[in-house]
Amino acid sequence: MALVNAKRSETRVARVSQAPVKVSESTDLAVLAAMLDAVLRKPVDLEAIFAQQNLSSYWHALQHPEAAQPRIGLEDYGRLLRAIWQELDDEAGGYLSRPLRVGTFRMMCHALITAGNLRRALLRSSRFISLLTDELTLKLEEKGDEARLYIRFDNPHGLDETFFITSLYVIWLRLSSWLIDRPILPERIQFAFREPAFVEEYPYMFPCRQSFGKGEHVLVFNCAVLDAPIRQDVETLARFLEGAPASLLTWFRSDRSATARVKRQLLTREGLQTRMELPAFEHVAQTLGLSTHTLRRRLRDEGHSFQQIKDTLRRGRAIHLLQNTALPVAAIAEDLGFSEAAAFTRAFKKWTGLPPAEFRAHPEGCVS
Repeated sequence: MALVNAKRSETRVARVSQAPVKVSESTDLAVLAAMLDAVLRKPVDLEAIFAQQNLSSYWHALQHPEAAQPRIGLEDYGRLLRAIWQELDDEAGGYLSRPLRVGTFRMMCHALITAGNLRRALLRSSRFISLLTDELTLKLEEKGDEARLYIRFDNPHGLDETFFITSLYVIWLRLSSWLIDRPILPERIQFAFREPAFVEEYPYMFPCRQSFGKGEHVLVFNCAVLDAPIRQDVETLARFLEGAPASLLTWFRSDRSATARVKRQLLTREGLQTRMELPAFEHVAQTLGLSTHTLRRRLRDEGHSFQQIKDTLRRGRAIHLLQNTALPVAAIAEDLGFSEAAAFTRAFKKWTGLPPAEFRAHPEGCVS
């Protein structure tokens, strides 16, 4: 396969998506290779499509994976993606038994724009998809203060589902953020598939902790955002749909929302785990080249605060450590930057309703 006047429309789109994509920005060619896994089984002359888009060099690189692989510019990537979908007449890119005809995403967005709030929009999108195919399911679940967005895919052709599932989450996250006119702050995301070749791209797509090789695909965020009202209308929708949904997949390396930039400053990746560093607000602002006043204002405009971002990261890592390690609660508290275990216990109980030890003893229904 995510107003009264034009000026207001442009402001909205810029705030959430930071949509302009610079030519210099690029992504790993492995992303493109993963996308083509489904297309290769179709009677499509891919070499001709690459040539028509003046991108033959990438086609030749894909034929010689033993050679040094170039990165593909995001504008080139988006143009190629649109050309392939047009050729297939399928916004699902060949992953489903029956194609999602070009225009499907547009019609779904028209159904969502009058939903009232994000919860109803996501529920409508789930119903919309269920009317088109039984092979793909979108499910929204609320548990405690968590909202969980599950994607279940039957994968009828036994394809590498990495690109398909990843792109669906990118699209739904960007679409949801645009609908409520504020960036959604994901807490964590997990995938059933193992780490893909382009795993280093994931922090740009999802500024939160990622885990792979889990039992199911699920994106977790605070359920309070589900009550956020839809801020868009049919006029802003027309502009948003220019190039969508393919254009949404080229935003992930250009998401310059203050929220995403701060989260990326606070997260570093080490092997299979994501470690947190919690520098002072002043240090983060300086690193981003902003004054503390400007950064604080931008976060406020996006509906977030520095403390909220830190708490989101701490909460996600605390759950991960409690479920996946035998570390004592005191060691976890220290890992998260709490001055003492008691302070961590109070914070964790506020986040989940349970103290850490009890949460660890009853992990049923928890998403790591």
